[in-house]
Amino acid sequence: MPVGLQLETERLILRPPRIEDFEPWVEFAADAETTRFLGGPQPRAVVWRNFLTLVGAWQIQGFAMFSVIEKSSGRWMGRIGPWKPEGWPGTEVGWSLAREFWGRGYALEAARTSIDWAFDTLGWDEVIHSIAPDNRSSIVLAERLGSCYRGTGQLPEPYADEAVGIWAQSKADWRARR
Repeated sequence: MPVGLQLETERLILRPPRIEDFEPWVEFAADAETTRFLGGPQPRAVVWRNFLTLVGAWQIQGFAMFSVIEKSSGRWMGRIGPWKPEGWPGTEVGWSLAREFWGRGYALEAARTSIDWAFDTLGWDEVIHSIAPDNRSSIVLAERLGSCYRGTGQLPEPYADEAVGIWAQSKADWRARR
């Protein structure tokens, strides 16, 4: 994990997950509406394993989703950033914020910063977003980011039976718009 890595926007701090993020993450994962497109509410033990998966991805791959922290309050808001598990359909920048932070432009702000970081630091040539067909809010966000629908995709097990659309854009297209 890159020591001391922290990205900042006007209102947010993006950084690798820390142990103090776990309790708000448990609350996030217990909310049925927040997790509707993430497999539904999860018990604490499953949240712990998923939390450690992200921490492990930072250790092994040098990247994973960032913990998103609200600057004004210091509160953990959710997770946004680069994601590429084994068998994934591409180099993804994904997002999930706790419901209390929806509708304020935080996801757009954090996703833009994450995409810049993925292209500039990780050297990615393309970014995808795998989105459930009913997840209208995420589709709107992908479009606001400039991504275009590429068709249906296939996630690896245990998500292989879930319908997912792939939204994507190239580094060149991103740079032309930025």
